Amino acid sequence: MRETGDGGAGADAGDAEGDGGTDGAGASAPTPPAGATEGTDAASETGEVETGDRAAEAGVSDRSASAEGTGADADAGASGPAGSTPAPSEAEAELAAQRVERERIARRRAERQGRPVESGGKLSGKAADLLAAVRAVESGDRATAPSFAEPAPAPRRPAPEPVRRPEPVPAVAAPDAETVGAVRAVLTEGGAPEALAAQVAAALGDGAEDALRADPWQLLRVAGVRPEQADGFARALLGAECRPDDERRGRALTVWLLEQAAVAGHTALDLPALIEALGKRAVPDPDEALQSTLAEGDALVFQDALEEPGAQPAAAGTDEEDEQEVPVRVLAGLERYALAEESLADALARLVNSVPKETEEPWEAAVAALTRGAADLARQVAGHGLVLHTGGEAARAEPAALLGAARAAGLRAFAVCHTPDGARRFAAHLGEEPGGAVGTVAGLLSGASGPGRDAEGALDLDLLIVLDAPQLDVEAAAMLAESLPDGARVVLSGDPAVLWSAGPGRVFADLLAVPGCPQVASRVPDPGPLGELVSGIGVGELVQVEAPGKEIVIVPVRDAGEAVHRTVQLVADSVPRAFGVPPEETVVITPGHGGAAGTRALNTVLKERLNPGPGRFGGFDPGDRIVHSPAPGRTVPGHVVRADAEGLHLECAGVPVVVPRELVESRVRHGWALTAHQAVGGRWPAAVVVLPGDAADVLTRPWVYTAFGRAARHLSVVHGVEQALPRAVAESVAKPRTTRLRTLLRVQLPPAG
Repeated sequence: MRETGDGGAGADAGDAEGDGGTDGAGASAPTPPAGATEGTDAASETGEVETGDRAAEAGVSDRSASAEGTGADADAGASGPAGSTPAPSEAEAELAAQRVERERIARRRAERQGRPVESGGKLSGKAADLLAAVRAVESGDRATAPSFAEPAPAPRRPAPEPVRRPEPVPAVAAPDAETVGAVRAVLTEGGAPEALAAQVAAALGDGAEDALRADPWQLLRVAGVRPEQADGFARALLGAECRPDDERRGRALTVWLLEQAAVAGHTALDLPALIEALGKRAVPDPDEALQSTLAEGDALVFQDALEEPGAQPAAAGTDEEDEQEVPVRVLAGLERYALAEESLADALARLVNSVPKETEEPWEAAVAALTRGAADLARQVAGHGLVLHTGGEAARAEPAALLGAARAAGLRAFAVCHTPDGARRFAAHLGEEPGGAVGTVAGLLSGASGPGRDAEGALDLDLLIVLDAPQLDVEAAAMLAESLPDGARVVLSGDPAVLWSAGPGRVFADLLAVPGCPQVASRVPDPGPLGELVSGIGVGELVQVEAPGKEIVIVPVRDAGEAVHRTVQLVADSVPRAFGVPPEETVVITPGHGGAAGTRALNTVLKERLNPGPGRFGGFDPGDRIVHSPAPGRTVPGHVVRADAEGLHLECAGVPVVVPRELVESRVRHGWALTAHQAVGGRWPAAVVVLPGDAADVLTRPWVYTAFGRAARHLSVVHGVEQALPRAVAESVAKPRTTRLRTLLRVQLPPAG
């Protein structure tokens, strides 16, 4: 992290005394930020706001293969033997659980041999050829046919037996020094940065150097590497043998495109869109590249029935169903996400179908102990295996009351949140500390928290409440659902207006759209001016809010430079003095990592002001606020403690974490300024939301809703987007994601009513 910019405070903009008026900031105005300033100097905003990179927004390094070597190497004190790590942490246990999930997927892959593609209809041309290729490969033959017989309509599948998952095993150490050294030599030969050696070794496993030399395009498996960089690396290694029509290149680009789609939240891509994208990447024969990828098992093709508005599905097995022609869409996707969606649909159907029809006595006692919205929720949970609960921050009181009543009635109940901060806030409703009845999704899956598992490997639970449900990606949701025993109830609770998960899928939104899933909408509003403002944004209105206690302050700015200056001033001076909120309890939220007012620029100047230092430990100093990304799609805030031969020592949510020095650059970022995706699931006493002029085109209603909703007591908006903000709130809804879960559930869950 390079240190630039000014950390000057300037006049106080936004304090309660209102003395910032001398510089024209108008900070004391309690009105919403719609149209707050004129004449934004867009020409001075030279940085490009980076959006769409959820892996980067989740804390994963987005430096490309052409980036400079890791700054951690400059730390003399951090050098030491590679792979030297302490006892497995929660993050390592989570990765171990993910490896178990990969093994399960491998078993599911073997079960797919000879199984026809489901939800079919009449197809012809390229799509038919590709599907025929898939069937041929799954049956063990490479030969393909130009067409295929239409599959019979899929009958309703019985709820499968639960997958019993063994306890996660400790994570293996980082790649050994010999492997990393061998990979480093290959990277040097091909002109790629040596800093990628550890990531390549981790991605390719044993024999990574041989695999990379045999197929240089495997470099694309490292996050941040782009096709043009992999092409240059391949040319350096292969020389005259490197050709655009190389089968290896076509396969690697196909997988890379599907991975990029997953980064954007899709679990699959429409086949025509994928073929078009391959053509734009100079693949001479996209169809052949896709067929080669399918033949190698690196991707799968599906045909899913499309929903027609107003259409009523025929009952399974009837003549009407046999005769009707069902429109379909053809999708391609990576196996891990395709099988995760299928596993999730199977597990949810099992839970729904395994609940007794008559309410047991403990559930009757739990319902009787509750009133109002909590009682409504409990009644639905008593009779159903899956219940969806929607509402904002204040609505968490209802599932908290349900959790307390269930435990009092003798039921085994546990709740999980997306972040440790969320777990702390939810536990406060129970008057407890996190750990007893409340934990995180990652902690429950890894075995670091929760009730433990029974002899068959299922979670020892009668009720699981999942808060922050919109943040569940398809893989985490599948692991949770599969881990529950027959007869258990699961409540998915969350605010559907916030940003979706950083990982692929839109599990909560898909379930809300499926008939047959009971839904309980909370009527408990978020209180105060902040609650009123955020509630209006949720329905597409940027309403004027009375904020007599300066709960909402607007700071108009003309350009990105002024936005950075005002942000530092607010965090370091105005907010602490006017509201008593110290800088370490204030979060800065901005739309992207890049640009003149992105997280990188803001973190640089905030570090200079709040914790200056040389950045000896890979750009970090003791006391720096950071976000740690132990796995893609998950970030945990914390601070730097020290660095030594083991690596960078952090404290995240009260837990010590050690990041090996070769992984510091890819897993740790400064954390004074975050993106909304990094901040989702957490709340701070004060939030400063930065809206520079170059962010106007990327603002959406879910982004604004999420960013503004991170403030518990005070919100300052550094506003430089003029009318783009109210326009985004009114018109820019969430971008659609391509998923299969809704289609899969339609044929497995009982009909509504």
